[in-house]
Amino acid sequence: MITRWFRESVVASVLLLIARLYLGWKWLDAGWHKITGGFDASGFLKNAIAKPPVDSATKEAVYPRFVSFLEHFALPNAKLFNVLIPWGEFLVGLGLILGTLTVTAAFFGMLMNFMFLLAGTVSSNPWLIIFSILILLGSSNSGRLGGDYFLLPYLRKAFNIKRGSDRDTART
Repeated sequence: MITRWFRESVVASVLLLIARLYLGWKWLDAGWHKITGGFDASGFLKNAIAKPPVDSATKEAVYPRFVSFLEHFALPNAKLFNVLIPWGEFLVGLGLILGTLTVTAAFFGMLMNFMFLLAGTVSSNPWLIIFSILILLGSSNSGRLGGDYFLLPYLRKAFNIKRGSDRDTART
């Protein structure tokens, strides 16, 4: 019932617009500061490897596979991450603010939030994840008051995607 309201209600689309604009601004601002400020991920990566989140009882890393990923892939490829993180943040923010590919932008923003959490940075990440979940719950209604209003019908037509499943159309 609540899911249907989130996905179809005009009131929900207005609330999702507010959440989208807030979340989008947070991402756009963070990305822009990194793009213009000479961002270097290597210090963050080294710190996340040296001081990962640990279990309070055993003092062992809680996410050892993620630490291994950081150590053996992310740190050696820090130059790649110096581009991916700032531009990813900026583009997620832009997509959310414009309401274009909204669900995709929210998904990738939430993915980055989880990566930051796994690395041990709490900050505002849990709050941003909550807003992302709301936008994902709203599905295409999240971008109804944005570019998705025009873009999604075009993409559905271009890729011959029918809205809803056979089960959904059988109920109507």
